[in-house]
Amino acid sequence: MTQQGRENSRDAAAARRREAAGRRRDSAELEDDFHNVALLREEGVHPRMSLTRIHVRIGRRFVSVWWALPAALIGGIAVVIVAKVLMGIDAVGGTDGFTAAHPCEPSMDELRSEGRPFGIPAWSIATHALNFFIMVMVVRAGWQILADHPRLYLKMHCTPDKEWLRFRGAMPKNRVWTAKDDAITLSPMVGMPGGRHTIGVARHWHFLFDILFVLNGVVFIVLTFASGHWRKLVPTEWSIFPDAVSCLVQYSSLRLPHELGGYYTYDALQQLSYFAIVFIFAPLAILTGIAMSPAMDNHFTWYQKIFGNRQIARSLHFLVMVVFVVFYGIHMLMVAATGFAENLNAITLNVAPADGFNLNGIALWGLAILVVILFNVWAVRFSWTHTRVLQRISNATVGRVMDVLFDKYAPKAEYKEEDISPFFWPNGLVPVSEEWHGLHDGGFEDYRLKVTGLVDNPVELSLEDIKALAHRDQITMHNCIQGWSAIGKWSGLPFSALIDLVQPTPEARWAIFRSFGEGGEGGQYYDSHSMVDLRHPQSLLAYEMNNEPLPVVHGAPLRLRVENQLGFKQVKWIKEIEFVHDFRDFGAGLGGYNEDHEFYGYRDEI
Repeated sequence: MTQQGRENSRDAAAARRREAAGRRRDSAELEDDFHNVALLREEGVHPRMSLTRIHVRIGRRFVSVWWALPAALIGGIAVVIVAKVLMGIDAVGGTDGFTAAHPCEPSMDELRSEGRPFGIPAWSIATHALNFFIMVMVVRAGWQILADHPRLYLKMHCTPDKEWLRFRGAMPKNRVWTAKDDAITLSPMVGMPGGRHTIGVARHWHFLFDILFVLNGVVFIVLTFASGHWRKLVPTEWSIFPDAVSCLVQYSSLRLPHELGGYYTYDALQQLSYFAIVFIFAPLAILTGIAMSPAMDNHFTWYQKIFGNRQIARSLHFLVMVVFVVFYGIHMLMVAATGFAENLNAITLNVAPADGFNLNGIALWGLAILVVILFNVWAVRFSWTHTRVLQRISNATVGRVMDVLFDKYAPKAEYKEEDISPFFWPNGLVPVSEEWHGLHDGGFEDYRLKVTGLVDNPVELSLEDIKALAHRDQITMHNCIQGWSAIGKWSGLPFSALIDLVQPTPEARWAIFRSFGEGGEGGQYYDSHSMVDLRHPQSLLAYEMNNEPLPVVHGAPLRLRVENQLGFKQVKWIKEIEFVHDFRDFGAGLGGYNEDHEFYGYRDEI
């Protein structure tokens, strides 16, 4: 490119920046469109999550979990009857029986001799209160993320009707049904922020509070061991297991087996439960979350195999959330059943039960609940009225953390022919333009890929030209932001070969990909990628899928593959590519259509 040409390119880029600045002033309009489409227009159009729509697969049949409610009631009654019968047997409930030989709690003399700490320190009260506040946000945003692909699988392939749990009906067979069609609506009372296909906003909240969850957990663990409080939490003798069985039998028979209370010590069942929550389920929540990162899965293939595969990790992540919710419900039930006011005084004020009865703890607990409710009401409103602000906060915090943790892990994982998924969810809107349909009707013989921008050799390439340049086959795993995955074989032009052909200038740092297709809220779909990602050997312009010409629903005639990125970054129906200095000169300046219109995080590799 001549000096004059470079100056013209810079002038054009400056003009685009001025245009982008004008468009960014209309961010409130984009937020309003998003609010109208994702929340208001979805009301009554798509199914909401409800208990009657949740089905679990048993063999080849799906059974409504609604039947779990009467089953749980009958099972609970049966457990109580059996426990009462057992307690009536001298060998179990007698003065010399099993429950007497294995008391739920040690005596006060035993506690003093063992040096166990009494009371609940202020740092424990603070971290527990903060953790409750954090977990409400994490769980609500997690439900919203799940609603975007409301199916859980045990195999990597995510084949419809092979899921083990689903929150909506079977996939329709009489039409093209995309993964985005499959999403369901959540009420803002349940999800954060509510609506349908608001996964970008939900992920901002989920990851922001995930970071707080990890930091708060680290502080708790450090102080637990530094203060000696671990003696109250960590089991040190095998006798705790028969003691816990004794507790379980006594509680199940509706007897309260202890008098001391958690201020002095935990009973054996409490101790095992708290230990499991802190040292097993909390780390498992973090580790299974990381196992859903495409950057991790496509670089460290062994990591997801710890859990079986990515989809098992996703299912475990969901089940851990269920454990947390059930644990909290049972925890509060036991707090109420064993002395609500006294227990809350200990939990909130570190006041011993022997110090007298008052309602201060209940008042503080009620205040904490009120604060959590008010914050969640504010967060929902903020999500819909200041969506762009939330996105920028997340990009500046979560995005930077992800860059540090995951961005350096370039993909290298490849699979075998026998690993190819039998089903690959389609997504995106097939082009409706006359231009694309004319090309399609002509077998794409007249298709020309335009490559322009900050390059020394702009080109227009036919499919035959592209096929003649270079060729690569790769079998890789696709990770959608919605949570589903699939393995496919892609054949096409290594993007590095295109880079070598067009010779980008030193100023070119990004490439903008424009599609013949439209985005979900209208207008041309587009996205951007860094030169670093595009030079990777697995970055590909694919024109074949699974040894066949690229199907229409998967992006014919040409689509992008960048394997360390989520699926929405891999543009289908590519019309043209422009090499640029900065993606902020295009669209609303956030990096792509979904980032601009649906407020996705940019380069969120997890």
